[in-house]
Amino acid sequence: MSRRVWITRGFAALAGAGLVAGACAGPPPDPPSHPSPVRADLIPTATPIKHVVFIIKENRSFDHMFGRFPGADGVTSGMDHGTVVPLTAATDDRIPRDLPHDHEAAVRDYDGGKMDGFNQSATAATWAFTQFQGPEDLPNYWHWAEQFVLGDRFFASVDGPSFPNHLFTIAAQSGGTVDNPSPPVKLGGFKTWGCDAPLGEYVQVADTEGKTQVVPPCFDFQTEGDLLDRAGIPWAYYSAPPVPYGHRAHSGYIWSAYAAVRHIRDDPNEWDSHMFPVQHVLQDIEEGDLPPVTWITPEFALSEHPEYSFCKGENWTTRVVDAVMRSPMWKDTAIFVTWDDWGGFYDHVAPPQVDRFGLGIRVPLLVISPYARKGHIDHRWGEFSSVLRFIEDNWGLTQLTHRDRAAWDLFYDFDFSRPARPADPRPLRIDCGSGSAPALQ
Repeated sequence: MSRRVWITRGFAALAGAGLVAGACAGPPPDPPSHPSPVRADLIPTATPIKHVVFIIKENRSFDHMFGRFPGADGVTSGMDHGTVVPLTAATDDRIPRDLPHDHEAAVRDYDGGKMDGFNQSATAATWAFTQFQGPEDLPNYWHWAEQFVLGDRFFASVDGPSFPNHLFTIAAQSGGTVDNPSPPVKLGGFKTWGCDAPLGEYVQVADTEGKTQVVPPCFDFQTEGDLLDRAGIPWAYYSAPPVPYGHRAHSGYIWSAYAAVRHIRDDPNEWDSHMFPVQHVLQDIEEGDLPPVTWITPEFALSEHPEYSFCKGENWTTRVVDAVMRSPMWKDTAIFVTWDDWGGFYDHVAPPQVDRFGLGIRVPLLVISPYARKGHIDHRWGEFSSVLRFIEDNWGLTQLTHRDRAAWDLFYDFDFSRPARPADPRPLRIDCGSGSAPALQ
């Protein structure tokens, strides 16, 4: 029996048993704060994995984080316009301002494959060529790399910054854009990056002939969520929630990628069924409410964006991973942790240019699962569409674009012939600085 027939018949059986929810008579009076519980173990899969958790952090290159990791393709010195420079010690604390990392900066960093154009500003001159020196600087990330899988040929999907790359994490495409939207100057520069962006916010997109035009940052392409919906597989996306215009307390809402997909953002039933505040994610994990497929993006101050504490961001990731490990879902979960773009930090590996959008500069990938290979460094190239391909092949879905059709599905990072490994929760770091950040939820 083919996987497609197997899954189709499996869902028919679930529906007949009353285990797949039918259409609601009407929307609930208040939007739910967490997904409805679901028996993920009853949904047929190609592997023992019944839950995928896709965590997307911010703005770090591979060499910046893992350039000194034993066995990985890393370096301890970089190239600055043809001159060799040492990679000096990175800071756990915030840096004064952001490094150049828009599309134009990525092209300059790449420099025709020479990877020597990272010194583009006074801030970059000081911080672009920095690197965490070893396990004492990022203890839990380093531990997971030692105990599970570290990908050292994993690239951002787009040669550019957050907005297009976050779109790739849900759709294997960016709607034709390689850059962040430009906020309307007259409104003070605040960004929402989606279908609810203020009037006057726009983004450049390229058509199939390479011609550019300016459009609002709102698209209507098909997403992984649509594939999951059609197969009857529950899913959720956790992010900072939308807030009134100009309010920055939950500024991580810019990374709520589905907010830029019109048929989801503008449909209250779709939005309320799948979008949830990231402040609730730990409680929802503990209560067993995560569906089979979950995306998680943090609030800005816990994202590891370099204007905020890396240490506090690592603690946030640790809390999420520990919560999964301590829950019943650990036994059948695959956690994929990555960073949405390089953030302007040095990396020596020239990304393969597979189309006009990328690939972008290399970022780390951690694969954490009771079935993940122990201490394995994955040298095969991948990008955000590779995680989508894992989801698609595990639940028997089709593909969305040429990117996820071409991607390997990451099954080779797992050993399903061995019993599930026990959980290994990590202690939180106690050496974080005093910089302000929201309380860890």
